[in-house]
Amino acid sequence: MNLKSIIDKKDKYADYMIEDITHICNNLPKRGPGSEGEKLSCEYMGEIMKDLGCVDVKVEPFKENPGSFYGWIYFTITFCFIAFAAYFLNPIVSIICIILGLGICVLQFGLYKKFVDKVFKEKTGHNVAGFKKPTGEVKRRIIFNGHPDAAWEWPFKYKFTYLGFDIHMIVCFIGALYVLVLSILKIALGAEYYGVLTTCGRWGLIFVPFWFGLYFMWNKKRVVDGANDNLSGCYMGLAILKALKDEGIELENTEIGVVLTGSEEAGLRGAKAWCEAHKDEFNDVPTFVYSYDTITQNEHLSVNYRDLNATVKTDKEVGDLFYEACQELGIPCGKGMVPPLGGATDSAAFAQAGMRSTGITALNHALPDFYHTRLDTPDALNKSCLADCFAASVKVLEMFDNGAKQ
Repeated sequence: MNLKSIIDKKDKYADYMIEDITHICNNLPKRGPGSEGEKLSCEYMGEIMKDLGCVDVKVEPFKENPGSFYGWIYFTITFCFIAFAAYFLNPIVSIICIILGLGICVLQFGLYKKFVDKVFKEKTGHNVAGFKKPTGEVKRRIIFNGHPDAAWEWPFKYKFTYLGFDIHMIVCFIGALYVLVLSILKIALGAEYYGVLTTCGRWGLIFVPFWFGLYFMWNKKRVVDGANDNLSGCYMGLAILKALKDEGIELENTEIGVVLTGSEEAGLRGAKAWCEAHKDEFNDVPTFVYSYDTITQNEHLSVNYRDLNATVKTDKEVGDLFYEACQELGIPCGKGMVPPLGGATDSAAFAQAGMRSTGITALNHALPDFYHTRLDTPDALNKSCLADCFAASVKVLEMFDNGAKQ
């Protein structure tokens, strides 16, 4: 199959994406994880899938505790305060508290585990998925994925930019390590050095306002528009379906899926739920999954070969196919990863479930001003980046339909 006629109209479909993203942002409720807005956006995009030829379109609920994703902060920072006070009385307690606090941080935020989830209110999140069947036997399948939910705002980042946000976080972690090291030294060196170490401990007061400020790292009362993060990712698959319908193109043996998984901003909860329910249904033919997240900055368009704070390996052949498609079209594209402290894309959940997936992002990891702030509005969308990523994705579909990487 040759899809050049669609690729040549990439600007048209970028305009389509921007128009519909703007509609969702302006006319539907805010789409926080587990919210009514998330559900309504899934239903809205599910209707689009039906109109564009998908069958068995399903909006599926799942249970989650979205407040836990940043709720670890309350535990970790409280343990830091207890550790600081305990340092002057019992350094063993201080060591235990720091290890517990940092352990919760690593499990809940570093690895996206459900370690403290049950402490937080249960809500219902939603996913939506639809599949466009080929005219003949299904011999291969490609899934385009995005997440319809939007983030809670990070107030410190909005007020002090990424640099101020980063400095705040780093100082908090340095403070925790400072108390940990002093506690170990206090035990190891004994009473002879208590005076000096007590003085050093008092210097730890420097970290107290930074720890306190971290209690307010996220504003659960303000959900951003999420035009870039991540309606831009959701509309890659929808725009491809629309283009195929507009051009009257039917694929003979390639099934196209659009799977939009909610509550990514709560720790990939929707993608994990969808994979748990459906991953074994896609072992019949080669199936590639492309997860798109924040398609905004042309110069940072990248295939991520590692995800989830660099702890999860994605499928090399799936990633290489996108990279080669970009090369074919002369679109700049890098080979990268979601780095430590960089979070994750839904690709990690698919990879952990054993599916062949990769993540596609177009975002500087020195995060731009709009990221997780009220500035992530339709005005911040980048038509050129949407068009290039769309063109590359259509080329991927063409190459995959013609048998590449299978």
